[in-house]
Amino acid sequence: MSAATTQQTGCRISVNGTEHDFVGPPHTNALDFLRGEGLIAAKEGCAEGECGACAILVARPDGDDGTRWTSINSCLLPAAALDGQEVVTAEGLADGGELHPVQEEMAVRGGSQCGFCTPGFICSMAAEYYRPERVADAAAASEAATAAEVAAAAEAAATASASEDGHHCGPNGFDIHSLSGNLCRCTGYRPIRDAAYALPAPDANDALAARRERPAPVPPATDLTTVDTPTGEVGRYRRPATLAEALAILHDEPDSLVVAGATDWGVEVNIKGARAKSIVAIDRLHELRGIRWADDHVELGAAHTLSELDRELAGRIPLLGKLFPQFASRLIRNGATIGGNLGTGSPIGDTPPALLALEAELVLTSVDGSRVVPLADYFTGYRQTVRSAGELITAIRIPLPLAPLTSFQKIAKRRFDDISSVAIGYAVTVEDGIIAKARLGLGGVAATPLRAEATEAELEGKPWSVETMHAAAETLANEGTPMDDHRASAKYRTAMLRSSLERFYAEQVGALGGQNHNEEVAR
Repeated sequence: MSAATTQQTGCRISVNGTEHDFVGPPHTNALDFLRGEGLIAAKEGCAEGECGACAILVARPDGDDGTRWTSINSCLLPAAALDGQEVVTAEGLADGGELHPVQEEMAVRGGSQCGFCTPGFICSMAAEYYRPERVADAAAASEAATAAEVAAAAEAAATASASEDGHHCGPNGFDIHSLSGNLCRCTGYRPIRDAAYALPAPDANDALAARRERPAPVPPATDLTTVDTPTGEVGRYRRPATLAEALAILHDEPDSLVVAGATDWGVEVNIKGARAKSIVAIDRLHELRGIRWADDHVELGAAHTLSELDRELAGRIPLLGKLFPQFASRLIRNGATIGGNLGTGSPIGDTPPALLALEAELVLTSVDGSRVVPLADYFTGYRQTVRSAGELITAIRIPLPLAPLTSFQKIAKRRFDDISSVAIGYAVTVEDGIIAKARLGLGGVAATPLRAEATEAELEGKPWSVETMHAAAETLANEGTPMDDHRASAKYRTAMLRSSLERFYAEQVGALGGQNHNEEVAR
């Protein structure tokens, strides 16, 4: 950082209540910035957002008038993205000489072993500790419960299966999957879980709890330019104030890199040494955020994070509700945007198969106006799309009404925090025992995500039965052009496609408790 001189006044970031200056370079991530300021609790473990050792808390909007403490991977986020924002690190949780309740529980229950991962766990746990819905559940729990009753409830929660939506809450409402992005290298998960399930509701005089009642900071327009003294290389990070300003930059400088949550580009910076001369941040542009319902469609803002969509949709798009808990980890979903996942053009992104099944459309906007492109026509080749250099994905439109039978199947080595080998989205309508409409989206089986159109055609007009699924399974197995790689062989991917239809059918029958599904769907 000392080799760069700034041409701007730099960024101002509030860290643990103290203002800090950041002067670049623009590719510097938040973790390196914080450690450079002497805040060394957060650490670099994987530099890819998979271990959580770098977790910090950031104040994010919760509605129009509130704040939600949100945990993110500081190793991926550019430090400049925190201009004007409020950050809390593990060092800032304690109140003077007293440990924070999360720190106290981790200490007394032996939740820290080698200690490398502990600050990251504590920040993720603190985000869940302050989650308003969790607080309400904790407050509702009986304060008169004996220690034995609490322990029994925690043990029951720990041994029960996680619910379908991926939530697995203890007796105090603590969702243990809020820690899915944090890895303990000493395998000390039981005492960590015990500490999580022992946390009460925040105290009435808790300053961080009280902070939630005020609006989150409004992201300022940012323009940070640095010149590397030895090389003369210029780097520039800009957060435009409006969508119009962002589009104008992309029109004039089409080689600019568009960054939202930086969960993809941050890995390129850390692992491959990627650099960009011009970075345009769009993650907080209000025109790209929000959810809008119309009579015939719902529109999702491209810069809405996956966690925000999950929380605000509240299951109203069931297929996405099944997808979100399986998308990476909570730490990643807190930063990753739905538009960013589509913008990479990756054939193994998790959102495209579900959105293809939902027949989603993308709104692409440039200085020349907007156009609407069906997602099925968006991908043209490996990480190639129809989006031009001057266009942004501004929204994703999903037609209404929604198909009543949906499923998202992700085949991966781990259920959470992993990249899929194969992903399949289903959206099926059955009328009077006949499949009236079937839409299947596939990922990981070709150079692009794709619709399984041959299988769709074979299913439509056929009886809703296991025999129909058996007959169509071979067609589905031959969709795409699966390949061998380090995640799975082509043969394995084909086998997963072949068995997928029967799995989908079994899920839908099981959801109705074994009743005659034809009659139930017909009603």
